Amino acid sequence: MTLELEVVAAVVRDSEQILACRRAPGKAAAGRWEFPGGKVEPGEEPRAALKRELLEELGVHVQIGALLIRSQTLVGELIIDLAAYEARLLNNRPIRSTDHDLLEWLSLGDLEGLDWASPDVPVVEALVATDIVS
Repeated sequence: MTLELEVVAAVVRDSEQILACRRAPGKAAAGRWEFPGGKVEPGEEPRAALKRELLEELGVHVQIGALLIRSQTLVGELIIDLAAYEARLLNNRPIRSTDHDLLEWLSLGDLEGLDWASPDVPVVEALVATDIVS
């Protein structure tokens, strides 16, 4: 039986750079890159979930913008239903994360060079194909 998990991710932009986060050792998809975010709790609105996750993981406040892409990716026995939103920092850039061992601010052209977690690949492809963030 395949289960579905609803998750949200933020494409955080600061100037011409985008935040990419590397999963820490011991976490699912350790060593792979992703956009920050997390699970939507039952009854929670996706944008509210994303604000909560970014505050919990990165200690930052953000303004959530438009939905960029929603995709589904099969990971093992789990379908990851990922909604990626534009986000803008309302305070300083994050310097640490509860789920990641490395935070990098990259140009759009540098995103493709990373080893992305499977659910985040469609987000990267959409950003590069449409040059959404420039």
